[in-house]
Amino acid sequence: MRIGITCYPTYGGSGVVATELGIELAALGHEVHFISYSQPFRLSGRDDGIFYHEVPVSSYPLFEFPPYDLALASRMAEVAEFNQLDLLHVHYAIPHSVSALLARQMLAGGGRRLPFVTTLHGTDITLVGLDRCYLPIIRYAIQESDGVTSISNYLMEKTITGFDVTREIEVIPNFVNCDVYAPIKDEAKRAEARKRLAAPGDAILMHLSNFRPVKRVVDVVKIFALVARELPAQLIMVGDGPDRSAAEWLAHDLGIHARVHFVGKLERVNELLPLADLLLMPSELESFGLAALEAMACKVPSIGTRVGGVPELIDDGVTGLLYPVGDVEAMALGALELLRDRERLNAMRDAGRKTAQKRFCSSLVVPHYVRYYESVLEKAG
Repeated sequence: MRIGITCYPTYGGSGVVATELGIELAALGHEVHFISYSQPFRLSGRDDGIFYHEVPVSSYPLFEFPPYDLALASRMAEVAEFNQLDLLHVHYAIPHSVSALLARQMLAGGGRRLPFVTTLHGTDITLVGLDRCYLPIIRYAIQESDGVTSISNYLMEKTITGFDVTREIEVIPNFVNCDVYAPIKDEAKRAEARKRLAAPGDAILMHLSNFRPVKRVVDVVKIFALVARELPAQLIMVGDGPDRSAAEWLAHDLGIHARVHFVGKLERVNELLPLADLLLMPSELESFGLAALEAMACKVPSIGTRVGGVPELIDDGVTGLLYPVGDVEAMALGALELLRDRERLNAMRDAGRKTAQKRFCSSLVVPHYVRYYESVLEKAG
């Protein structure tokens, strides 16, 4: 198939999943065309079967806010026409599904049918989409999509109830390449690599996100401060975003800044994750929790919150530990208990890896997307 993919190219779960999906589809022999305002950050090099099309946006002084959604719709139609795309797959409803709908209508005028699939990722539904000024148009775009998928049962149910959606939504979970995200089997090599981050014997805790308020990165620092009071430990903060400054100031105020390392955005997090003992994910809301899945595949359990779709991924007490939002004391205590009980920690590490392999490997999930595309194309005629 020839598939057009649109996503936000910045550091975030929806862009990561969309990019990884495109890479996996290309590896299966499909032709993938990314259409966005800049190249997705995880799209490196020129993989066979992958093409990138930039969306130019006018800077005409009359426009206080450049009309990206219209420019995107026009570019989608052009790319589909010039490259004979079979369908579009848009990730994150706002504004991508609306732009895809416009592109489909533009091409229909010339007698060409261009089906599109919308994948709902989370805050496009739970936060932004429920804003009254966006709700009617997003509901319409979802209803008019040729196919709609959701990354968790939680998000599917939230969409149906919040938007009064009557159409069928297919649940296809996020995935991870279990060959790329994998533990370091040689413990001696792992111990040697950990020396780049911490002294021998130090625990390594990690956090990975786009540092938006919903990720509660300040809570990450608070949890670590309580852990570091009891055990020698280092905290690696991967990512960047609006709450980074607040987290940095708190680390300084608590006197732990020398043990908290902000490393910014990294493309190859798969090389860093296996070095951690625990991942901290105290989010206000997660519709899935991709960072936790990537960590699980690397044999790193998560300390997370019992929200959204997280319980569909993490089996509390088996592959990680879940707590109420904001309960930093309980999360710190849970982390300390695991770090002090290596037998339990190792059992949790093994269980997480097995869960990733059995349920969330790209080799299992990507074919689900392919079958879904085929059903959409069949219905579109």
